[in-house]
Amino acid sequence: MWQELREELHPKGLEVVTVALDVGGVEATKEFVDRANAQHPSLLDQTHLVDELFGVVNVPNGVWIDEDQMIVRPAEPAFPGRNPVMESFEKLDVSTLPPDIAEMMTEVKKIKTDPEAYKAALLDWVEHGAASPYVLEPDEVVARSHARTDDEARAAAHFELGQHLHRIGHHDAAIPHWREAHRLQPDNWTYKRQAWNFEDPIRQGHTDAYDGSWIEDVKKIGAENYYPAVDF
Repeated sequence: MWQELREELHPKGLEVVTVALDVGGVEATKEFVDRANAQHPSLLDQTHLVDELFGVVNVPNGVWIDEDQMIVRPAEPAFPGRNPVMESFEKLDVSTLPPDIAEMMTEVKKIKTDPEAYKAALLDWVEHGAASPYVLEPDEVVARSHARTDDEARAAAHFELGQHLHRIGHHDAAIPHWREAHRLQPDNWTYKRQAWNFEDPIRQGHTDAYDGSWIEDVKKIGAENYYPAVDF
C-alpha cells in the first residue's frame, strides 16, 4: 500500500518512510520489505523508539512531517487508500475456519478504518502544503500529542528493560517487565502484540506468560474501538 502511494506522490515531493516495530530482529522484517519491493526508506525500530518519541500505541500509524521538519499531524491510524488485507477479511467465510481462528476473524471484521478519507487528506496536503485544511496548528499538534503520564513513563521503562533482557538471552526474565508494561499502559497495543508474538506468533493467543491475548483484549474494548477515529 505505501509503496503504491509513494510511486504516486513522490514526484510531487512526498517521501514515505516506513518503520517496523520489532524487537525480534532483522530477518522477519526484511522478508516483508522485500516482498513489497519497497523503494522508499524502510527502517527497523528494535527498541520501539518511535513509540517513545511520537506516541505510537498501535500500527499502522502515520505522522506527517513537513519540509521544515515540523510535525503537522501527530501519530494517528494511517491506511493509505484501499486496504486489500481488510477487504479480503470482509469477504472471508468464517464458518470454514477452525473455531479459534473464526473467533479472531469475526472480531477483525468489526475493526473500523477509513482508508479513503486518510488518502484524500494526504493528497490534499501534498497539493496545498501548509494551506491544506488537514494541516494542524502547533497548539493542536501538541494537544493531540498528550503528555506522557507517570504510568506511561514507567511502562516505557519496563518495556525497555524487557527488551534488554530478551536481547541478551534472558527472555523469561523479560516477561515480568512486559507484563508490568501492559498493566501500566493497557492501551499500548505495540507493547502487547510484541510480547504476545514471542509466545504465540500466529494467533497472539492466551498463554501462561500473560494475562491477556489479542482476542481477549480486543473483546474487552470492542473491536470497533481498536483504532480511534481519525479527526479530520
